[in-house]
Amino acid sequence: LEAMEPYMKLDDYGRTTIRNIYLDTDTFRLIRRSLEKPVYKEKLRIRSYQTAGPGDLVFVELKKKCKSVVYKRRLTLPEGQVMDCFQKGEPLPIHSQIADEIEYFRRYYGTLHPTVFLSYEREAYYSLDGGDFRVTFDENICYRTGDLSLESSVYGTPLLEEGQTLMEIKTCGGIPLWMSHALNRQRIFKTSFSKYGMAYRCMVMGKEQNHESRRCLYA
Repeated sequence: LEAMEPYMKLDDYGRTTIRNIYLDTDTFRLIRRSLEKPVYKEKLRIRSYQTAGPGDLVFVELKKKCKSVVYKRRLTLPEGQVMDCFQKGEPLPIHSQIADEIEYFRRYYGTLHPTVFLSYEREAYYSLDGGDFRVTFDENICYRTGDLSLESSVYGTPLLEEGQTLMEIKTCGGIPLWMSHALNRQRIFKTSFSKYGMAYRCMVMGKEQNHESRRCLYA
């Protein structure tokens, strides 16, 4: 953070709690495919930045990654309508290019339904020079396979060890020289990390524990 101070600024939202519900098949086809590291992969999720009731707006996001380039297609709809669609297998209540893309995605993969709730606290920094360079820090990353609701409290099984933080660098171009130097000094190297992928691995390995014995709880 000290190295970033002359070049970057915390965004106006400050520290934000992000809530996600990932959609997948009964056999977790989407995340299993993603973990095979194909050239092209896709995910579908519902996202909110606060506790969301039926009348609150949430985002339906179709995330596509081709090689190292990420594309996101996003719709904004009331939480109640979104959850009804995915829990009952009904079509989205609007017609648009993005909605059509999401509906095609749903038809292609068959029945998609909520499978994992995943949340974390994020601080996002943007470049002072107006460029697209961004850095995010995620902490308290937790997941659960029950109580799949954006209305509920944030709790679940932690994905990181206590004190660990996930740093993510986001840019369409190259990394600025000052950041490269800072990363080298701290011996920080690029690695692949998928939150949903890690949650799936924990589920498969049987590491998901009772919420009473290992709990991640925050506002």
